Amino acid sequence: MTTPVDEIVARLNALHPKRIDLSLDRVQRLLAALGSPERKLPPVIHVAGTNGKGSTIAFLRTILEAADKCVHVYTSPHLVRFNERFRLGEPGEGKLVSDEELAATLEKCERVNEGHAITVFEITTAVGMLLFARHPADVLLMEVGLGGRLDATNVVGNPLATIVTPISIDHTDFLGDTLEKIATEKAGIFKRGVPAIIAAQSRDVLAVLERQAARLSAPMKVAGEDWTATEERGRLVYQDEEGLLDLPAPKLYGRHQFENAGLAIAALRAIPLFKIPPAAFEAGLIKTDWPARLQRLGQGSLAELAPAGSELWLDGGHNPDGGRAIAAALADLEERVSRPLVLIVGMLASKDCEGFLRNFAGLARRLIAVPVAGAENGLTAETVADCARSIGLSASSRDNLDEALEAVRKLDLDPPPRILITGSLYLAGEVLRMNGTLPA
Repeated sequence: MTTPVDEIVARLNALHPKRIDLSLDRVQRLLAALGSPERKLPPVIHVAGTNGKGSTIAFLRTILEAADKCVHVYTSPHLVRFNERFRLGEPGEGKLVSDEELAATLEKCERVNEGHAITVFEITTAVGMLLFARHPADVLLMEVGLGGRLDATNVVGNPLATIVTPISIDHTDFLGDTLEKIATEKAGIFKRGVPAIIAAQSRDVLAVLERQAARLSAPMKVAGEDWTATEERGRLVYQDEEGLLDLPAPKLYGRHQFENAGLAIAALRAIPLFKIPPAAFEAGLIKTDWPARLQRLGQGSLAELAPAGSELWLDGGHNPDGGRAIAAALADLEERVSRPLVLIVGMLASKDCEGFLRNFAGLARRLIAVPVAGAENGLTAETVADCARSIGLSASSRDNLDEALEAVRKLDLDPPPRILITGSLYLAGEVLRMNGTLPA
């Protein structure tokens, strides 16, 4: 069912340029016409990087809320509902913006923009600024949309901290075709004197980030140098110059989530404004949830189509490093409970299909490719299947998710398989919508 929000977003998509043109000029013009809401925001933690941004923000939010902080969150893209991009903080726990308030704010931004050229993400960011300035909170967690230096979110002048999650090759059309060029764009969120908390990076990437931080006298804290976060006997052990935290394993599954959780902890311990008690770190880790990141679908319409006794998992990973993290987590699952792995994959043409799928060679028994419904630049299912075959994966294609799950049932595997649907956040959104599992 189409909502007023959907109608407005569809209108904006039709009116504004689809080609991404990274610039701050358009969003700055609109924000000035709106009364400069970016100057009235709660204190901001700004997060850039290639992989792990959403999970890191999810850890930050639940830990801060466990410490009785009121937390706004701006993330993208959404999976099912546009409202997912805007979480408004309230005492105890926040909630997604209502359809009514979001529609009214979208309409105001559209009206004030007066038909000037602007991208949908830029006008969406202006909407977020208005919403977050209107509602009091202790902190705003803000995710970069693309890159950093010229991303619409980089209108924030003096954040509490900046965070850079692992950087890898992605969006080369906009950010450059080398890790160093991409890192330069990500480092564009650094601000003078503001702490920069950095996940583990390659040597070349770290050198770029260090140079930019030095130019701005931004104190840097780097994973593996200034803190460690490791899995020990099923627990997360975090250590920095302030001491050691022995914490429960994150609710989010996978070794990479220990690293994301460590990054969030390091950031919060680097901000003088926050004095987070150990109990809040503990409560936050066991509560953190983030849809379509190795999410187990135990019930719902699609889950019912999976073979009896099987496991159905979902992950929106879509680049080579994301695929590496997913494959490592699945290998860990295989060690615990051995099952044949079947992949259901849909991907966009802008992604490195071979680089992503190569992580699963030797791990997956079978791959079934599907189109990404509604994506203008989606690869055909047969193209994905051909890519899989070229690296030695047994692959076939189907027209949709229902047919793909039916094909899995016909494989008649023993024991029942572990099924992972992956390759695209757009596909992940389709899965959650069809399954009736709506992010809240």
